[in-house]
Amino acid sequence: MSDYLSETKMLDYSHPSIQKLIDSKGWREMSEFDCIKGIYNYVRDDIVFGYNTDDDIPASKVLKDGYGQCNTKGTLFMAILRACGIPCRVHGFTIDKKLQKGAMTGFVYKKAPQNVFHSWVEVCFEGKWYELEAFILDKEYLNKLQIINKDCIGAFCGYGVAVSDFQNPVIDFNRNNTYIQSEGINQDFGVYDSPDEMLKEHHQELSAIKRFAYRHYGRHMMNRNVRRIRMVST
Repeated sequence: MSDYLSETKMLDYSHPSIQKLIDSKGWREMSEFDCIKGIYNYVRDDIVFGYNTDDDIPASKVLKDGYGQCNTKGTLFMAILRACGIPCRVHGFTIDKKLQKGAMTGFVYKKAPQNVFHSWVEVCFEGKWYELEAFILDKEYLNKLQIINKDCIGAFCGYGVAVSDFQNPVIDFNRNNTYIQSEGINQDFGVYDSPDEMLKEHHQELSAIKRFAYRHYGRHMMNRNVRRIRMVST
């Protein structure tokens, strides 16, 4: 299990900001279940859904940004878990870009790769590995999506969501797997000890021009779209 607890360049849990957060939340003093649930809820709802500069930023940068998507929020989630002595690993995939439609719009969506790199975190608790994915979308964003699409019963795909039951997705951890994009998966890369190792073998395939355009234009457009959803009045 030591491989699932080690610190890496991306899982930089010795960083003062991460240690300060853990101390302020008292996660180390909680039972293991309450610790996992507390960290999960924090990463899901306090680190809001949004798009960072790249997938390979360290956990401390995700925390500083205050927002993230599947891969970056997963990095922060893993770093905090490991800092609290909870073993975890990462599982890599790709998802169809139609899952991002709505968050991605217009030219950005048209030029985006068909297969978007994706991951979730697997946590070892009570001798079992749990697949945790639903920390990607904060509850406020998801609730606003459900309000906008209140007539949608059953499956939904778009705006960062791909689930079979849109009005009742399994997003809370209570000794169970949680999913929010799993229905969009189209390729499975398997599990890795750390995001560092995973990204050595698999990453988002973008040309230098597209990568520059994403960092300086595309992601800002996407973040504006996400903020518009979150600001919808109820």
